[in-house]
Amino acid sequence: MPGMNNPFTTDSEVSELIRQENQRQRDGLVLIPSENYASQAVLEALGSPLNNKYAEGYPGKRYYSGNEFVDQVETLAQDRAKNLFGVPYVNVQPYSGSPANLAVYSALLEPGETFMGLDLLSGGHLTHGWKASFTSKVWNSIPYHVLADGSTDFEEMRKLVLEHKPKLIWCGGTALPRTVEFEKFAEIADEVGAYLVADISHIAGLIVTGEHPSPVPFAHIITTTTHKTLRGPRGAMIMVTEKGLSKDPELGEKIDKAIIPGLQGGPHMNAVAAIAVALHEAAQPEFKDYAKNIVNNAKVLAQALTKHGFELVSGGTDNHLILIDLTPTGVGRGTFLHLALEACGIYANKNTVPGDKSTPFYPSGLRLGTPAITTRGMGEVEMKKIARWIKQVADHIQAAQLPDNIVARLKALNEFKDSLKDKFYSDIKAEVKKLCDGFPV
Repeated sequence: MPGMNNPFTTDSEVSELIRQENQRQRDGLVLIPSENYASQAVLEALGSPLNNKYAEGYPGKRYYSGNEFVDQVETLAQDRAKNLFGVPYVNVQPYSGSPANLAVYSALLEPGETFMGLDLLSGGHLTHGWKASFTSKVWNSIPYHVLADGSTDFEEMRKLVLEHKPKLIWCGGTALPRTVEFEKFAEIADEVGAYLVADISHIAGLIVTGEHPSPVPFAHIITTTTHKTLRGPRGAMIMVTEKGLSKDPELGEKIDKAIIPGLQGGPHMNAVAAIAVALHEAAQPEFKDYAKNIVNNAKVLAQALTKHGFELVSGGTDNHLILIDLTPTGVGRGTFLHLALEACGIYANKNTVPGDKSTPFYPSGLRLGTPAITTRGMGEVEMKKIARWIKQVADHIQAAQLPDNIVARLKALNEFKDSLKDKFYSDIKAEVKKLCDGFPV
């Protein structure tokens, strides 16, 4: 069939790059908490002929013809999400998490109206109102923060809410190692009649298995990506709860209109099908075991890192995520450790920490997560081994510091990158590969 040839046989350049990336994922330790390994079934749905179909609109209300089967696919994805999360409404069309969050703004706020979200440096997401985000340029963003121990500063938040009367409040974030206290957020939001929106992108897989409390009784709207702990494709969903429909019976319709014609055109039906597959997988009994192991591995890794002398934001973790505060060894040190670990085949990400005196591009923390390595079947023994490698690398680069001067900073970083060719890193990389060979993807 024309256009249906295997890309691996028709484009040698792309084929080789995919092969190399596949090898990297097999041979390295993925500790980035927002990454995971999708199943073969999810990948097959992504690579299916559903990619070819335009389906602007919604099931039964499309602009194009030929939607008999894609209507069923989307309805199946919606029904599975409703059953899994316990919500009456869901939209599975957002292309990713950021567009999903933007659709919520579009549905609920007029330009210039006030909302609140967790500050980026405290662990919030860009789309929760960070100053460089489009969201803070169109709407009035009032950030709230966390305390030194990583917990939400509810006293500050309530004061700001009563002062500014936001129409919408975000809870959740991208670097929160502790349980999100949805009920407390709801109490404050309800005081001023604000919409409470829970962004559960990082913890969705933990919520559907009971490893993290659900926001469904407390939030009006829930947004989530479908990868991360949910282990699906790169996509997103917007859900409306019974509480949300009680506040505004038309909330679902407003979300639908915000997606199309408001912000998007045709949905990616291959991704919608892959979301349906991932939701089916997440409903299986073994997925509960997987989620439990994610949390247990994160706790073991956190304890091992603490024993090695690392300072962790909040002192540990309740979920899949660990945030190491490296400021005791110097400002901006997350940049160096992130690069040094990458040279060893250990993939984490630099990240800001509460009270960071550096910038998001040269942060003082390191963010780690256990979803991907748990998918591979790793457990407590491997977590302790990983912690030892992180300690070895951190000790090896302890002299590396980030200069204040921009010119000197760039020079120091270039010199540091050159030093990563040292045998020290290749030796650990070989050990990492040996470990990974025992836990094939």
